Amino acid sequence: MKQMLEMDSAIESIFTVILSVEFISGSLGNGFIALVNCVDWVRRRTLSPVDRILTALAVSRICVLWVVYLEWWVYLLYTAFWMTIDCIRMVNLAWTVVSHFSIWLATSLSIFYFLRIANFSNSVFLYLNWRAKEVVSGTLLLSLVPLLVNIVLINMNVAVWMDGSKGNMSECSNLRNPSQILRSLAFINTMFAFIPFSVSLTTFLLLIFSLWRHLKTMRHSAPGCRDASTMAHVKALQTIVAFLLLYAIFFLALLVNGFSSEFLYTDLILTFVRAIALIFPSVHSYVLILGDAKLRRASIAVLWWLRGRSTDVGPSGP
Repeated sequence: MKQMLEMDSAIESIFTVILSVEFISGSLGNGFIALVNCVDWVRRRTLSPVDRILTALAVSRICVLWVVYLEWWVYLLYTAFWMTIDCIRMVNLAWTVVSHFSIWLATSLSIFYFLRIANFSNSVFLYLNWRAKEVVSGTLLLSLVPLLVNIVLINMNVAVWMDGSKGNMSECSNLRNPSQILRSLAFINTMFAFIPFSVSLTTFLLLIFSLWRHLKTMRHSAPGCRDASTMAHVKALQTIVAFLLLYAIFFLALLVNGFSSEFLYTDLILTFVRAIALIFPSVHSYVLILGDAKLRRASIAVLWWLRGRSTDVGPSGP
């Protein structure tokens, strides 16, 4: 028994370090994106559509990081409160809202890249390309519909579960085994996360098809030539590939969370899902920084400034 407690304590310490590193690195990366774009907006009094999406995405991901990190500390320090139905409902609603905007803003960025870079002669595509900003805005507005449905389903599941537990009031206020309701809520969030994942995957496949057609045309007209359109396709694909890979990891974590059996649904799985959930908003921010010319230049300038500061404060003696 003592060895199991020591093992649980060691696991919690390891995951605390992992989550803290992800939280700090993700906050720095997303905060940097938001800060650079805000400074640029103050200077020029305007922001490009991509910069607006990136800024909103960075802010939403900072919120995701805070929700997951604070929930972890509540779990560690106030376990009795964490196991109450009110805490479960509050955390899941907060997670649902901030995760929704984070995922859909990243999906909107993929849609915008696709519409601006892909090359199709279809009249529908040409119209959507001309109204790219309106398409992105419309996508975000339409995404509010599944968000509202998701919230309603979460509240309904919590209400149904509470009605089924009315015979034991102690379990309603302080859950001894919250795995059933947690798995149910995780399954609902997984279903709704599949929608933007499918949209992003579709834009990725269409962008590959557009690049293939473009390369086929260029091969006949100018063999061996890499034009600006090809480079734009490749850069957009690199950004979307990184996004989809991180999204796939995040989605698999949701699947594990939602489809684990009651016997396997342990605190270790919940902790593992938390760690995986923070990889997506933390790492993807640096992918966006490297993929955006303005953010990349700003990051290089900051690194040079930090290097100069470290040199100035270094030892000056013999």
